[in-house]
Amino acid sequence: MEDGDSDANIAHYVLHKLRLLPSQYLNLPRLEKAFVIASIQVKIEAEKKARKEAERKGKGRKRR
Repeated sequence: MEDGDSDANIAHYVLHKLRLLPSQYLNLPRLEKAFVIASIQVKIEAEKKARKEAERKGKGRKRR
């Protein structure tokens, strides 16, 4: 996540990626918010891993 207010960053992410209004996210119980945050972190890490793998495979094709 970007530096700054973590709740605002998560609210921004859920608005754009999950189509959840920031007020809906901000009004979740603490444990549900924690679950959303953890889920987003897992998704971001999986996307980074997939992107690195695609870049690695793409570079291998250029050499041939």
